[in-house]
Amino acid sequence: MAFTVWFTGLPGSGKTAISTRTSSLLAKDGINVKRLQLDEIRRVLTPEPKYTDEERDIVYASLAYMAKLLNESGVNVFIDATANRRKYRDAARAIIPQFAEVYVRCPLEVCMEREAKRKAAFSPKGIYQKSAKTGANVPGVNVPYEEPLEPEIIIESDITTVDQSALEAADGIIALFGEENGT
Repeated sequence: MAFTVWFTGLPGSGKTAISTRTSSLLAKDGINVKRLQLDEIRRVLTPEPKYTDEERDIVYASLAYMAKLLNESGVNVFIDATANRRKYRDAARAIIPQFAEVYVRCPLEVCMEREAKRKAAFSPKGIYQKSAKTGANVPGVNVPYEEPLEPEIIIESDITTVDQSALEAADGIIALFGEENGT
């Protein structure tokens, strides 16, 4: 049975880098994963995002449903998205039988430094600076980020390298879902 793993954490915590590297590690073991990157998908769902609570409700519900459909077709999924409220991740867990959270924990100050230098293809740039200047809604600053209560895997991305973090995530995913999930 296919699985979904949601990589959550503050913007700039390393979710994209870690999920990308983890996907590559799993592929070497014959476990293929489709990565759903929020920032890429948001361009289709909300081309001019407002980052309101209502918009987030729609976007995160859409991500969870896409993952569910892919799992039903035998495709393993990584969701790479902050999902600042637990309810978004809990809703995904409720509809996806094989589900886990990877909490990419990182102090806000480190996230802010990283985000200022971010090179991810689809991620918006300068969000922490915009928040300070315009009051834009940014999780961890002026919109709450609710940490997972019982994540299956916790990565301390401020003290581990991307390679170490990805290896830890890959080992945890294999331990949770086994190697039989190769596609």
